Amino acid sequence: MIRILLVEDNRDLAYGLRNNLEFEGYEVVIAELGKRAIELALEWKPDLMILDLMLPDKDGFEVLETLRGRAWATPVLILTARGEEEDKVRGLRMGAEDYVTKPFGLLELLARIEVLLRGCKGVRGAGTLRPVEHFGGIEVYPDSRTVLRNGGEIDLAPKELDLLLALLRRRGAVVSRDELLAQVWGYDASVVSRTVDTHIGELRRKLEDDPGAPRYILTVRKAGYRLEC
Repeated sequence: MIRILLVEDNRDLAYGLRNNLEFEGYEVVIAELGKRAIELALEWKPDLMILDLMLPDKDGFEVLETLRGRAWATPVLILTARGEEEDKVRGLRMGAEDYVTKPFGLLELLARIEVLLRGCKGVRGAGTLRPVEHFGGIEVYPDSRTVLRNGGEIDLAPKELDLLLALLRRRGAVVSRDELLAQVWGYDASVVSRTVDTHIGELRRKLEDDPGAPRYILTVRKAGYRLEC
């Protein structure tokens, strides 16, 4: 199983993100302090580190510098609220492979993690592309972000595709509007639930034979939506 070391002192964010990563099949350990992150990185030997910069005891840059100074070559994805260009440049120059700012979209973060892991030789279980997903006459290729309907490619907007992938990940379980907002649009409070409904309507128009009586993208009254596969 692929190991991810999550270095984050915000417990709500850390445990929520851990749950999502474990749902994807990763083994996740959380470190809330920089000193502990360095110990775990060297002892537990994760396949990827997700690193916050603002930690109670050590700056994330210091953690990264310490590890890289010990020839620790594991990929690092910086996940932080510090979005200034100079911070991004500094992090990448110090040896981070990617830099994502908060608030972030969960599906985008998962995609970035997959890209980093695919690029690493010798990672446990890495290097394989995700299989195609099927329902009805629809084929979804997550890695190439391609969707076919009866053999012809469908032009989905980026958020429409992210929404479809979020529904697919739940394997027929109901997903609330709030969950979809968090997973597809991040933590942007300006996004309202009507946005989800509008994008669901577009997905039905493009994927369903009869959008007015959908067979696959179903509404669950007072609960949310689910994908009938």
